[in-house]
Amino acid sequence: MDEVEVVVAHSARATLRVGDVFLKVDGDPSRTDREVEAMRLAPVPTPEVLWRRPPVLALAAVRGTALARLGEPSTASPAAWAAAGAAVRRLHEAPLPPWRGRDGEDLAAELDKECAALVSGGMLPAALVARGRAVAEAVFRPWTPVFTHGDLQSAHVFTEGDTLTGVIDWSESGPGDALCDLAVLTFGHEEHLGDVVAGYGGDVDVAVVRAWWSMRSLLAVRWLVAHGFDPYAPGCEVDVLSAGA
Repeated sequence: MDEVEVVVAHSARATLRVGDVFLKVDGDPSRTDREVEAMRLAPVPTPEVLWRRPPVLALAAVRGTALARLGEPSTASPAAWAAAGAAVRRLHEAPLPPWRGRDGEDLAAELDKECAALVSGGMLPAALVARGRAVAEAVFRPWTPVFTHGDLQSAHVFTEGDTLTGVIDWSESGPGDALCDLAVLTFGHEEHLGDVVAGYGGDVDVAVVRAWWSMRSLLAVRWLVAHGFDPYAPGCEVDVLSAGA
């Protein structure tokens, strides 16, 4: 009998693996609705939906290995990273999904809240937060919404050799900023930004990608600590913030 592996678990959701089946348990059915519909609409490889019995969604494992994991060196080839960039371009050129995405006002309010809490709670030095926030401000510029994954971590992108085999975890998808997806994909792996941009094609404002690295770091630290993760580990959020600031 296959063992049950807890992939991730916190108060909002949990993901378990049993053999080649992933069981996602989510207390918010609308998130699961969005994930299933996003996978149906996305023009890139996604996991097969095996069955759904709320609050559980069963997905088949995708072939291959994760492009990278935060805090660890990537063993994927430059061509694999470029293939991921090309897949992101296909996603961004697809029609927008029919639900609302996050707007700039929501993001600005969240940034205000998190920066104040990081300083008042003594979680990060005030000077580091101020420098990181100054970098993150470049995110706030006019942009045209595209179909974004919303949480396109390198650990959510699977390849086999130089071929992309699947993109997982679509619960945060929706209309959004294209450069946010590129930033999340390369977060903590700056050395592969050029490969991703080469696969993505077109003009990419690297300064805004870097701004999103700072933004993601500032928004994530308190949540990660509260849910048992370590943003202070080498190569993780605080290191990325420090390097960019």
